[in-house]
Amino acid sequence: MTALTYEEARERSRLIDVLGYHVELDVTGGDDVFGSVTVVRFGCREPGAATFIEIRPARLRRAVLNGQDVDPAALAGNRLPLASLHAANELRVEADMPYSRTGAGLHRFTDAADGETYLALHSGLDNAQRVFAAFDQPDLKAAITAAVTVPGSWTVIGNGLAHPAGDGRWELAATPPISTYLFTLVAGPYHSVRTEHHGIPFGLHARRSLAGHLGRDAAEILDITRACFDRYREIFTEPYPYDSYDQAFVPELESGAVENPGCVTFRDEFLFPSEVTQAERQTRGMVIAHEMAHMWFGDLVTMRWWNDVWLSESFATYMGFQVLAEATGFTGAWIRGSAGRSCSGWRCSAPPAEPRSSTTPAGTPPRPASSARRAAGRPCPSQQPSRPPGRHAVRRWPARCAGFSPTGSRTCAGPWRCGQPVSPSRRAALCLRILGRTSGLTSSSSKSRSQRSGVSSG
Repeated sequence: MTALTYEEARERSRLIDVLGYHVELDVTGGDDVFGSVTVVRFGCREPGAATFIEIRPARLRRAVLNGQDVDPAALAGNRLPLASLHAANELRVEADMPYSRTGAGLHRFTDAADGETYLALHSGLDNAQRVFAAFDQPDLKAAITAAVTVPGSWTVIGNGLAHPAGDGRWELAATPPISTYLFTLVAGPYHSVRTEHHGIPFGLHARRSLAGHLGRDAAEILDITRACFDRYREIFTEPYPYDSYDQAFVPELESGAVENPGCVTFRDEFLFPSEVTQAERQTRGMVIAHEMAHMWFGDLVTMRWWNDVWLSESFATYMGFQVLAEATGFTGAWIRGSAGRSCSGWRCSAPPAEPRSSTTPAGTPPRPASSARRAAGRPCPSQQPSRPPGRHAVRRWPARCAGFSPTGSRTCAGPWRCGQPVSPSRRAALCLRILGRTSGLTSSSSKSRSQRSGVSSG
């Protein structure tokens, strides 16, 4: 496989304009490969020029560009060259594609609990080409329609509303223009919980062996989903841009969750098998809010290239904590979540350890760079008296105790390594100093939200 470079992507984006994809998949043919047919329409700003499309097949059966066969042997790795382009072009590609067992592409999973098979498509970052022929870069957005042939007992969920068309065929509504890495399909004998909110179909989906877990958690998940959805509708002037909102808890997903438009996929570990802590429920709520933020920022509006994905993820994380705290009973989301993440980041950027001198006995661990301050008699900040945070509290804190985790260990784990216990009240004060916030963080309105929702903050 040849990885696409930024320069190649920029040149292809300058040359072509993708108008739409139609993808036909047949997953009834066996355990190793599935059938894939892609029809893509695209324009070319320089007729007569050449480009390429990506596909990673087990076998490329046929390719036809503007009525002329393209030699399948021309496929070089994952690139199929397309020469002598017209101003308006249509390409049809027929292939047998391999199932994934690693979470990249169309992942196939057999449930040991009941022997049922489940499929889930993860197209990011450049894995759409493992399923269909694609101009696989984020700025070449296009509408995608799809049809899937599956065993008769299966359900299909995707970016657009899916409807059974008979004989195991499901047809999915066209999406608005989306990046190829956001295209998804979920198929199998899924157990579903469905409802509607503001005229938008909502759905929760999990494999049958987890139906009990989904049934127990569905009310809370849907309450959080509705509350966050309403808050985002207030914040963003742009209406929700897709025709449905499904949340599918799928097995062996590479990521914790993926923001596919209209069909967010989550690791099914988020369906808890037993009672869990408030912190774990809040983490799940934050992921729900985070992925929903992407429907607008990341999906509707998308970065041109991967070097800006940090902005999409950072914004969704910020909005996830903010909306979860504003709209649900998890009013402590900023303290528990943001402080823990901040400390993890500071730990990674802590100053390097001091080199060991030639006189240091072998086997002695290196001293942290901050140990000189400790040796000079400066106390560890976790033991200093509390005081209100100043304007630059957040900037000062990493230099003081980059390893301290207010939500983790009950003892100081920072560069001072004083090992002294940190009281709950002191831990809370440190959280507030890290965030640059005061003890007035929880307002009366947020308390009333907590009482109305019946979900207490942790």
